[in-house]
Amino acid sequence: MSRNTKNIIITFGIGCLVFLIGNAIFSDFKFENLNGFLLNFTFYQLYAFVLGYSNMYFFDYMEKYPWKDKDSVKRIAIGISGSIVLTLVGLFLLRMLTAMFYSDQTFEAFITNESYRNYTFGLWITLSIVITFHAVYFFKKNQEKKVKESQIVAQTQTAKFDALKNQLDPHFLFNSLNVLTSLIEENPDKAQDFTTSLSKIYRYVLEQKNKDLVSVDEELKFAKTYMSLLKMRFEDSIVFDIPEQASNPDSKVVPLSLQLLLENAVKHNMVTEKNPLHIKIYEKDGLLIVENNLQTKQIVKKSSGVGLNNIMQRYQLLTKRKVIINQQADSFAVALPMLTKQITIMETRSLNNREDAYYRAKKQVEEIKGFYGNLISYMVVIPVLVFINYKTSWNFQWFWFPMLGWGMGLIFHGFAVFGYGKSWEQRKIQEILNKEDEFKQSKWS
Repeated sequence: MSRNTKNIIITFGIGCLVFLIGNAIFSDFKFENLNGFLLNFTFYQLYAFVLGYSNMYFFDYMEKYPWKDKDSVKRIAIGISGSIVLTLVGLFLLRMLTAMFYSDQTFEAFITNESYRNYTFGLWITLSIVITFHAVYFFKKNQEKKVKESQIVAQTQTAKFDALKNQLDPHFLFNSLNVLTSLIEENPDKAQDFTTSLSKIYRYVLEQKNKDLVSVDEELKFAKTYMSLLKMRFEDSIVFDIPEQASNPDSKVVPLSLQLLLENAVKHNMVTEKNPLHIKIYEKDGLLIVENNLQTKQIVKKSSGVGLNNIMQRYQLLTKRKVIINQQADSFAVALPMLTKQITIMETRSLNNREDAYYRAKKQVEEIKGFYGNLISYMVVIPVLVFINYKTSWNFQWFWFPMLGWGMGLIFHGFAVFGYGKSWEQRKIQEILNKEDEFKQSKWS
């Protein structure tokens, strides 16, 4: 169903509801004949469509404006004020055209007979609907925010998990153990150094697994250890150039990013004595750059889906600054933003499947209890208001306004708990899961 069709249905429904309320208050549904009923119903629908669509377009215009989180009160104030102005102008034009073309009055006669009381009902109805729409709008925005936060949590946890699980993949470990086996027979002293470096690498991975950022100095120190491991394996076939420390000791990068880039360079390029691989790490314009000469392997093993995309995803979760990739005919470079401001990531709870299911069930029960509490309050308060209205000023049945506004809010609340809101949230979650699947199937390692 298109959005325009939905708007037509909503507007028609509102017109029918206002028709019932208006006739209940002002005429007790007394019509001279069928034509009178149809004419009255048509006028109500005309008013509903003109006022409804004008307010919908205004609401859509407000929604496209780039509001900030702190502008909620401002947005509500502007939205309600704008709706009041639109409603008054719309009612004035509709009443004027009806008087001049249907009742055959002059403009002067119309102006003379006009009173603010002619606008009270339409204004109250519109305000009730607009306030309800604002409540639904902010509820949906809050749900979207929760879904986005859930996406960030999922991506962060996935990135950390994949980084820990796949940094030192089985191929790397297998090759390292092969090198170690050979060294034990040929050079026991060198084998001992190799084992020490390998243990340092694993220790560093375990130490950094729960961190979002580490200092550049820590990462450089770790990169040197990892380079020494590669050097033992490839000897003179690989050449490194790395600074001793960062120019700014407070600068930070995502953990294990250098190791991933170094491993990528070795994985995708030929490393031989005749064609040694040169890898250089240096700083430039607030970036930490890892550059190597490009001598791509003719046959490259199938990517595991970790590596460059892993780094880019983790940076996207932390900062707006981008990882820069620069591939030339004879070189390949990746520039990592060095972050200097403290960045906080939302804390997440590690729940097992049973605890997670319990948490979701508990949350759903709380939402259902909240709806039934709202429903019981409505059923208690509205009859009290009707009784007060009946005992004080039954000639003006003002109880319809809270009954209408609260009732529409209750309907939307019910949809959110049992119907439309849940299906919308499930669709959003499914979209996130689909994106995660696409990410895991990426070609880059």
